[in-house]
Amino acid sequence: MRSGQIANQAGVNVQTLRYYERRGLLQPPARRDSGYREYPSDAIRIVRFVKRAQELGFTLSEVETLLGLAAGGPESCDAVQELTAEKIAEFDAKIASLHSMKESLQTLLGTCSRPRHQRECPLIQSIEHDAMGKGA
Repeated sequence: MRSGQIANQAGVNVQTLRYYERRGLLQPPARRDSGYREYPSDAIRIVRFVKRAQELGFTLSEVETLLGLAAGGPESCDAVQELTAEKIAEFDAKIASLHSMKESLQTLLGTCSRPRHQRECPLIQSIEHDAMGKGA
Protein backbone atom coordinates (compact mmCIF):
# COMPACT_ATOMS: atom_id res chain seq x y z
CA MET A 1 0.00 0.00 0.00
CA ARG A 2 1.12 3.56 -0.64
CA SER A 3 1.62 6.33 1.94
CA GLY A 4 -1.70 8.06 1.29
CA GLN A 5 -3.64 4.82 1.57
CA ILE A 6 -1.97 3.84 4.84
CA ALA A 7 -2.42 7.33 6.29
CA ASN A 8 -6.09 7.45 5.28
CA GLN A 9 -6.93 4.02 6.66
CA ALA A 10 -4.99 4.63 9.89
CA GLY A 11 -6.53 8.07 10.42
CA VAL A 12 -3.30 10.08 10.27
CA ASN A 13 -1.57 12.25 7.69
CA VAL A 14 1.39 11.29 5.53
CA GLN A 15 3.74 13.50 7.57
CA THR A 16 2.85 11.44 10.64
CA LEU A 17 3.90 8.27 8.81
CA ARG A 18 7.22 9.82 7.90
CA TYR A 19 7.72 11.01 11.47
CA TYR A 20 7.03 7.51 12.80
CA GLU A 21 9.60 6.20 10.33
CA ARG A 22 12.21 8.69 11.56
CA ARG A 23 11.42 7.73 15.17
CA GLY A 24 11.81 4.03 14.34
CA LEU A 25 8.21 3.20 15.20
CA LEU A 26 7.45 2.20 11.63
CA GLN A 27 9.89 0.48 9.33
CA PRO A 28 10.79 2.57 6.28
CA PRO A 29 8.92 1.07 3.33
CA ALA A 30 10.48 -0.31 0.21
CA ARG A 31 10.29 1.88 -2.85
CA ARG A 32 8.82 0.82 -6.16
CA ASP A 33 10.62 1.53 -9.39
CA SER A 34 8.26 4.48 -9.74
CA GLY A 35 9.61 5.94 -6.49
CA TYR A 36 6.39 5.38 -4.54
CA ARG A 37 6.72 4.01 -1.04
CA GLU A 38 5.22 0.55 -0.67
CA TYR A 39 4.21 -0.20 2.93
CA PRO A 40 3.65 -3.73 4.20
CA SER A 41 0.10 -4.68 5.17
CA ASP A 42 0.81 -4.53 8.92
CA ALA A 43 1.69 -0.80 8.72
CA ILE A 44 -1.94 0.18 9.37
CA ARG A 45 -2.04 -1.99 12.49
CA ILE A 46 1.21 -0.47 13.78
CA VAL A 47 0.08 3.12 13.19
CA ARG A 48 -3.26 2.45 14.86
CA PHE A 49 -1.41 0.81 17.78
CA VAL A 50 0.79 3.91 18.16
CA LYS A 51 -2.18 6.29 18.05
CA ARG A 52 -4.19 4.25 20.57
CA ALA A 53 -1.24 3.99 22.95
CA GLN A 54 -0.83 7.78 22.73
CA GLU A 55 -4.54 8.21 23.51
CA LEU A 56 -3.91 6.16 26.67
CA GLY A 57 -1.20 8.62 27.67
CA PHE A 58 1.94 6.82 26.58
CA THR A 59 4.76 8.89 25.13
CA LEU A 60 6.27 7.91 21.79
CA SER A 61 9.32 6.56 23.63
CA GLU A 62 7.03 4.39 25.75
CA VAL A 63 5.11 3.33 22.64
CA GLU A 64 8.40 2.25 21.10
CA THR A 65 8.99 0.05 24.14
CA LEU A 66 5.44 -1.34 23.91
CA LEU A 67 5.91 -2.16 20.23
CA GLY A 68 9.08 -4.04 21.09
CA LEU A 69 7.27 -5.94 23.83
CA ALA A 70 4.18 -6.68 21.70
CA ALA A 71 5.82 -9.64 19.99
CA GLY A 72 7.27 -11.13 23.18
CA GLY A 73 6.22 -13.87 25.55
CA PRO A 74 5.45 -13.91 29.30
CA GLU A 75 8.48 -11.76 30.17
CA SER A 76 7.08 -9.09 27.88
CA CYS A 77 3.76 -9.24 29.68
CA ASP A 78 5.55 -8.57 32.98
CA ALA A 79 7.36 -5.59 31.44
CA VAL A 80 4.09 -4.22 30.02
CA GLN A 81 2.44 -4.57 33.43
CA GLU A 82 5.31 -2.66 35.05
CA LEU A 83 5.18 0.12 32.43
CA THR A 84 1.41 0.36 32.82
CA ALA A 85 1.63 0.51 36.62
CA GLU A 86 4.15 3.35 36.30
CA LYS A 87 1.79 5.19 33.92
CA ILE A 88 -1.11 4.78 36.36
CA ALA A 89 1.03 6.15 39.21
CA GLU A 90 1.95 9.11 37.00
CA PHE A 91 -1.74 9.74 36.29
CA ASP A 92 -2.59 9.50 40.00
CA ALA A 93 0.04 12.13 40.80
CA LYS A 94 -1.27 14.42 38.04
CA ILE A 95 -4.86 13.95 39.20
CA ALA A 96 -3.89 14.80 42.81
CA SER A 97 -2.06 17.90 41.61
CA LEU A 98 -5.02 18.98 39.47
CA HIS A 99 -7.43 18.48 42.39
CA SER A 100 -5.18 20.61 44.59
CA MET A 101 -5.05 23.37 41.97
CA LYS A 102 -8.82 23.23 41.55
CA GLU A 103 -9.39 23.52 45.30
CA SER A 104 -7.01 26.49 45.50
CA LEU A 105 -8.80 28.24 42.64
CA GLN A 106 -12.20 27.55 44.18
CA THR A 107 -11.01 29.07 47.47
CA LEU A 108 -9.73 32.13 45.63
CA LEU A 109 -12.96 32.40 43.67
CA GLY A 110 -14.91 32.34 46.93
CA THR A 111 -13.27 35.59 48.02
CA CYS A 112 -14.84 37.32 45.02
CA SER A 113 -18.28 37.15 46.66
CA ARG A 114 -17.29 39.73 49.27
CA PRO A 115 -18.63 43.30 48.89
CA ARG A 116 -16.60 45.25 46.34
CA HIS A 117 -14.88 47.51 48.89
CA GLN A 118 -13.74 44.45 50.92
CA ARG A 119 -12.40 42.47 48.02
CA GLU A 120 -8.81 41.63 47.58
CA CYS A 121 -7.93 39.31 44.80
CA PRO A 122 -5.42 36.83 46.18
CA LEU A 123 -4.99 35.27 42.74
CA ILE A 124 -3.95 38.55 41.14
CA GLN A 125 -1.77 39.38 44.16
CA SER A 126 -0.14 35.96 44.03
CA ILE A 127 0.58 36.26 40.31
CA GLU A 128 1.97 39.78 40.75
CA HIS A 129 4.09 38.65 43.70
CA ASP A 130 5.49 35.70 41.75
CA ALA A 131 6.16 37.90 38.73
CA MET A 132 8.00 40.50 40.80
CA GLY A 133 10.01 37.86 42.66
CA LYS A 134 11.18 36.25 39.42
CA GLY A 135 12.09 39.54 37.80
CA ALA A 136 14.13 40.81 40.78
